[in-house]
Amino acid sequence: MNIILLSGGSGKRLWPLSNDIRSKQFLKLFKKSDGTYESMLQRVYNAIKRVDSKAKITIATSKSQVSAINNQLGSDINISLEPCRKDTFPAIALATAYLHDVQKVPENEAVVVCPVDPYVDDDYFVALNNLCLQADKGEANLVLMGIEPTYPSEKYGYIIPKNKENTSEVLKFKEKPDSETAMGYIKQGALWNGGVFAYKIKYVLDKAHEIIDFKDYYDLFEKYDSLNKISFDYAVVEKESKIQVMRFGGQWKDLGTWNTLTESMEEKIIGKAIMNERCSNVHIINETNIPMLAMGLHDVVISAGPDGILISDKGESSFIKPFVDKIIQPTMFAEKSWGSYRVIDFTSESMTIKITLNPGSSMNYHSHQKRNEVWVAILGNGKTIVDGMEQPIKAGDVITIEAGCRHTVIAESELQLIEVQLGKEISVDDKRIFRLEK
Repeated sequence: MNIILLSGGSGKRLWPLSNDIRSKQFLKLFKKSDGTYESMLQRVYNAIKRVDSKAKITIATSKSQVSAINNQLGSDINISLEPCRKDTFPAIALATAYLHDVQKVPENEAVVVCPVDPYVDDDYFVALNNLCLQADKGEANLVLMGIEPTYPSEKYGYIIPKNKENTSEVLKFKEKPDSETAMGYIKQGALWNGGVFAYKIKYVLDKAHEIIDFKDYYDLFEKYDSLNKISFDYAVVEKESKIQVMRFGGQWKDLGTWNTLTESMEEKIIGKAIMNERCSNVHIINETNIPMLAMGLHDVVISAGPDGILISDKGESSFIKPFVDKIIQPTMFAEKSWGSYRVIDFTSESMTIKITLNPGSSMNYHSHQKRNEVWVAILGNGKTIVDGMEQPIKAGDVITIEAGCRHTVIAESELQLIEVQLGKEISVDDKRIFRLEK
């Protein structure tokens, strides 16, 4: 099975744990049998491999998410990198061209496209495989997954099939309705459109060439920032007459808000927290080292992390985005391919960060023109390279880096540093990367 996982968007509806870099699919909130936690991304990826160990998985994503994906899944993951965000049609066209021109997947093979962040069981992934097999038959140009609705949702578009068979031709599509209209659609046998579908590679490549003037993947990548923003539904799905839908009646949840996310959490508390017996339907997620106590609360979510603290009625938590948009500050936590960083403090001319590097990992060899840095090692050991000079580093060592110096750090064991940045223009854009000569 060839599968494209769409990973995009920011994480403002799950603030403060998510941000522009750390979207909801990267939050490690789901407990595994060994007591550790995994993210939605890890959960989906591992489930696909359980159902089909030979599945070829490609993740379509933006540059800002690549480090987090590598951190959670490893560096050998196939990634179709979107140079900028252009909605789902350009992203899917680019990923399809990537499969054909880079991964050398034949154009007559089928591919499944689905979001990376639904909360589902293994029967969903079996259904994805069946969707791929149905597309491979060639009876239709597009085969959609239609999710049997559990309530008259206003968040999803609806697919109305021609009949009630497991696989049916599509009669028509309906946009996101109000609740009363949605109930009418459901009475007609309508299914939720969850953005899951399958097609043969040649079909989408042909559609892409009709809309975009490009030669191959490499040419499309170079032209990507000039493309128009357009959804796959609008550009392709709603204009296709040779289209089928397959029913799916298993568990499927879009965990896009704190309200829906906490419904699927096995534990009431993650992190340092206590609640008394008078609390009911309360969830606490605490990523800080500060103990938290809740008493006599009902229907509340409490979430604390480096970016802030949320205390909200669960129903009201769905409406936090416009308020979060007003909060202006640097990204306070991010996972990188080499580990993670957490901002401890910042002022107009300084920033203090705790950096954790995984064993055997290293930062890019880079420099900054507008700031000095001081590194204090607090755990582990490794080595630093500053302007070509290599030296060991261990807990208690201090490294001073002047603006313009090329530098990196390489961890032998897990290595933790406190980094102090000093300058009048501290910015993530103030970075030049160099090749490290061996």
